[in-house]
Parts: sequence; structure tokens; C-alpha cells
Amino acid sequence: MTKMVPRDGEQDGSDRGGDHELVASSERLLERTCEWCGKPVAYSGRGRPPRYCSPVHRRRAWELRTAQDRAERPVDDGGQSREPVREIVQHTVVLRDTTLIPPAPRPAERLSGQPYTLPEDAVEWIEALIALRREAVTNPKIAPFRDHIARACDKTAQALRGED
Repeated sequence: MTKMVPRDGEQDGSDRGGDHELVASSERLLERTCEWCGKPVAYSGRGRPPRYCSPVHRRRAWELRTAQDRAERPVDDGGQSREPVREIVQHTVVLRDTTLIPPAPRPAERLSGQPYTLPEDAVEWIEALIALRREAVTNPKIAPFRDHIARACDKTAQALRGED
């Protein structure tokens, strides 16, 4: 590119009456930086100077530009809403309060439902043991405990004999 450059103290060359010196000046673009990443991009001097260092960066810049244009369109035309995002959240908490209530102690009962009392004399003890012997064979409530009852009776018999 050639242009006229005025000498010191002269005007910009619009006055044709004076003595002018023509100075040839030229500029040539050699390199520019990529608009995406800032790396240097060489220019051969032919055609339009490149703006990006690679096709990938050119595509990224295009995607960003078009996305911004699409976002600025009205919402009805597919644009992005300017309203803040609002969320409605339902939070449910289920509390289970369990309190274990120990069973109330119940008084011992006979199988007949009568309150249990220990025999008071030897005759009542003999009758109780005879009833136990009869019931241990047929009563399903007693049958699972026959071995335990037998051991307890053996220890009682040993104690009565004085073998203890």
C-alpha cells in the first residue's frame, strides 16, 4: 500500500502549490492471534487473513456466537427466558416413634386359670405331683418342658433324701 506522508511542518498534502516529497510506505500482515485461544496464526498474504488457528476453534466460536443470538431471541421464538429458575421442593419426613412397653408382670396361674399357689402341706404336694405326672403326658403346654421338669424333680428328690 502506498500513501503520501507530509514532511515535518507541512500540511497533509492538500495544498498542491508546494514542494512535496513522496515517501513510499507499505504494510503487510504477517501474523495475528487466534480469536479463540490467543495463539499466533501465520498469514501467507493471500486471501482473507485467518481469524482462528484451527477449524475446531472456528467452530467453537461459531457455536458460541449463534448460541448467544438464539438465547437473545424472545422466549416464544425459542429464546432463553430471563426469569430466574424457581423450584418447588416437597420435603417429607416420616418419624416413627416406638416405645417398648414391657408387659406387666402377671401373677402365676394354674392351667385351669386359677391363681397359682404353692401347696401348703405334704398332701397337697403329693396331689400336685400326681397331677403333674398325669398332665405331662397329655398336656401340650407341659410336654415341651418334660426334661426340665424331670431334672427339677430329681434334684428335689435328692434334696428330700438328704443326698445333696
